[in-house]
Amino acid sequence: MRDGFVKVAAGTPKIRVADCRYNAEQIFTLMREADKQGVKVLALPELCLTGYTCADLFLQPTLLRGAEEGLATILEATKNLDMVAAIGLPVWNKWDNKLYNCAAVIQSGEILGLVPKTCLPNYGEFYEGRWFASGAGVETRIPLCGQEVSLSSNDLFACADMPNLVIGVEICEDLWAPEPPSIRLARAGATIILNLSASNELAGKAAYRRGLVSGQSGRLVCGYVYADAGEGESTTDLVFAGHNIVAENGAILAERRFATGLTISEIDVDRLVYERQRMNTYRADPSQECWRMSFDMDLADTHLTRPVSPTPFVPQDQSDRAERCNEILYTAALGLKKRLEHTHAKTAVVGLSGGLDSTLAVLITAVSMEMLDRPASDIIAVTMPCFGTTDRTKSNAVLLAERLGCTLKTIDIGEAVRRHFKDIGQSMEDHDVTFENGQARERTQVLMDIANQTGGLVIGTGDLSELALGWCTYNGDHMSNYAVNAGIPKTLVRHLVSFISDDKEAEDPQLSTVLADILDTPVSPELLPAIEGQIAQKTEDLVGPYELHDFYLYYAIRWGFGPRKVLRLAEQAMGKRYDRSTLLKWLKNFYRRFFSQQFKRSCLPDGPKVGSVALSPRGDWRMPSDAMASLWLEELEGLE
Repeated sequence: MRDGFVKVAAGTPKIRVADCRYNAEQIFTLMREADKQGVKVLALPELCLTGYTCADLFLQPTLLRGAEEGLATILEATKNLDMVAAIGLPVWNKWDNKLYNCAAVIQSGEILGLVPKTCLPNYGEFYEGRWFASGAGVETRIPLCGQEVSLSSNDLFACADMPNLVIGVEICEDLWAPEPPSIRLARAGATIILNLSASNELAGKAAYRRGLVSGQSGRLVCGYVYADAGEGESTTDLVFAGHNIVAENGAILAERRFATGLTISEIDVDRLVYERQRMNTYRADPSQECWRMSFDMDLADTHLTRPVSPTPFVPQDQSDRAERCNEILYTAALGLKKRLEHTHAKTAVVGLSGGLDSTLAVLITAVSMEMLDRPASDIIAVTMPCFGTTDRTKSNAVLLAERLGCTLKTIDIGEAVRRHFKDIGQSMEDHDVTFENGQARERTQVLMDIANQTGGLVIGTGDLSELALGWCTYNGDHMSNYAVNAGIPKTLVRHLVSFISDDKEAEDPQLSTVLADILDTPVSPELLPAIEGQIAQKTEDLVGPYELHDFYLYYAIRWGFGPRKVLRLAEQAMGKRYDRSTLLKWLKNFYRRFFSQQFKRSCLPDGPKVGSVALSPRGDWRMPSDAMASLWLEELEGLE
């Protein structure tokens, strides 16, 4: 449960209709199994102690006594478990002489509360109104299993030891109603909603049910655990498939159908609270008439089974990845199209190095020109070889410009840089930061002046990952008229270029071939002299693997996770390829560079936001340029 992770489960026991003793045994056996697997919050189906399909047997006092005795059996059998479980059963309130379809929320042999169903379906195959009363507005206490317990649809169950764990409960049809009780519960602070359900299976219904659950978890920024009735229910008229779902903030974490047993995952309640805090449109309302029932729970490490992608910016599924690439490509191109139109730019000037970032920038620019019904020759691709340029990258830059139909200019800046170094007294033998940055600034000057000559705009090539690390020369490649790659992380840049390469393979195999070779070229600024014609300066040897930095960027900035939690997730996602010391080394480097390089991000040129993370001070991220990283780095001390 540390780091905000709570292991939850939706359970479907195999039951017998109206056999409460048997059902109680199945339920506490399933609860014990859940406890062995580290589950802390368990949802079980609607009316699972009796069976949902008891029909007019619900009016029999014998069945109601059997349900209460079954619950008492479960309480005794699980009194040593600190897991919170919600169990469905019918409960008769003698004070108002009404029968309620309830969830009994229990822990360690105690009933924390009874939550009655609010919305009773009485249409189609459902006729719950024949037996049950709605729990709307009910606020009372009743005796049950020798305890006096709350009976209310407004109860929340809050963990004293983990303040962000607050549980709300609704039952089946409550979710399908226009105003589900979960809305009120979430606004009052519930971070996890349990739904005890008995939803029969019909052709096509599973997809609709899945959409409801994931959509509600996204709308309420909550975890949602949906436990459905399954094997053992009467099949006289209906079939129940045990469609269990665990969702978090719009994403399905785990799902099963046509099976009994447990569907387990982990919900990150700290992540949910952070997102609610970040979104000022999330209308929390602690004044909602909800009562918090407190419970204690031992905090322990939660073994993670939920998927943690090593590439959070890049979908794992191939079709999803292709769709994402196409979407981002056209989003960025639309942003540039608007800027070219608005400024009446006659040309778009791109510095083409033969590397990944400038390749993507010119490809996006080509799409923008196509949108504008303008020829690709309006793109001026400028290759500017200098001391570190290799034949491979220079050749690829030329070939790429030719295949796209750009106007190509080759300007060797070596002599200009030498003259500049002579003017300022910089030795050609001193390969320090001035030696490198002097070349980058000369290239930017050339591009800006060509843009002035041709009435054009300079298109920036730097990507999101470089902005995070400050891996750009201030007032060099840091500057442009429109930074088209500014919202695209390096791991996604690679997939975008690959996507275009695959897309063009049949239409233009030569273009596809040059893109494939660019993808195979090591990432480098090429600012140090080549060694025997090979690239001497590999970026990832200097700043660390971009796949790690993109991972750190996503969780540290998008979700606000602390350094220890980021490290834990990195070990979960990439621990087989990187040991802890390597992950820690580059994580510390990430924080040092991210804080120290904010001054470059504070004065960025415009560029389109295309994903959930952006570092433009106008598009998303704002922080002072002189903030200290010490607190973040201190959190990582002693973890080697």
